Amino acid sequence: MKVELFDFNLPEELIAQVPLEKRDASRLMVLDKTSGAVRHQQFPDIIGHLNEGDCLVLNDTRVLPARLFGIKEDTGAKIEVLLLKQAEGDAWETLIKPAKRIKKGSILTFGEGKLTAKCIEEQEHGGRILEFSYEGIFYEVLESLGEMPLPPYIKEQLDDRERYQTVFSREAGSAAAPTAGLHFTEDILGRLQDKGVSVAYITLHVGLGTFRPVSADTVEEHEMHAEFYQMTEGTARLLNETRAAGGRIVTVGTTSTRTLETIASAGDGVFSEESGWTNIFIYPGYEFKGIDGMLTNFHLPKSSLIMLVSSLAGRENVMSAYEEAVKERYRFFSFGDAMLII
Repeated sequence: MKVELFDFNLPEELIAQVPLEKRDASRLMVLDKTSGAVRHQQFPDIIGHLNEGDCLVLNDTRVLPARLFGIKEDTGAKIEVLLLKQAEGDAWETLIKPAKRIKKGSILTFGEGKLTAKCIEEQEHGGRILEFSYEGIFYEVLESLGEMPLPPYIKEQLDDRERYQTVFSREAGSAAAPTAGLHFTEDILGRLQDKGVSVAYITLHVGLGTFRPVSADTVEEHEMHAEFYQMTEGTARLLNETRAAGGRIVTVGTTSTRTLETIASAGDGVFSEESGWTNIFIYPGYEFKGIDGMLTNFHLPKSSLIMLVSSLAGRENVMSAYEEAVKERYRFFSFGDAMLII
């Protein structure tokens, strides 16, 4: 299948650079996955599309302020470090700019010595394994020194870093936000639960590979990056009970979707307590085993994310809906509007 089939023309001015003043003020396109029909609504209208007995699945990962600015100890040269994932103990996989300055044994300092790092391994494409030294709790030091690693298509500075966190974020570990969840407020979640909709949580720590375009000519050649996920026994039980009672499972975001499909695929449609690494790649032709609907944002052309969405609602339906979104001036990507596929 040609990657070009998932390309579309996106005017640059439709890429949302800042979040709206109110989280739930975004627009909501509702896409019927069977007929391809679309409706234009506002985000709070999502409440009317979920029924008593349905289960909404949210990713409770929290974004690390993973971009650090420091200096190379021996020369004073300025260095930018992006934390990717924890390797072991205080060792982290990172990307460094400029990487050529940092060799095995190099020492970096941040925040006038509050945090130091030693390069213990050189990798390809600017990758380095750094071992950090600090006093106190690492995540607290990181909160005081780090900046949010906003996606490369966002050029504006973020005034309030909490606007790149969901209101239900709690498990620190992501390099990017599960952005479909940014629209929710405590009020909307409460109203859904009052209606009889269950809310379940999983964790998938989002990696920067999320933003990587598919560079292969054909979809089948693309290799997905691996991300860490976790499902508790309580969530697994709730999902199994929802399915047994005839309720629908609706995921919030591609991260929740990939987690549920990873576990459901291994369990023949049954969910279980589980954690591990997933590189599942979902594209048209895939048969869903764990979900019935999905809330998502509008994605990059030719990305693995638009392929996943197309696998749920059909490529022609999705590409037509995206054409409609451009025509109707929807806001795209992380701080943009939402689409409910149901």
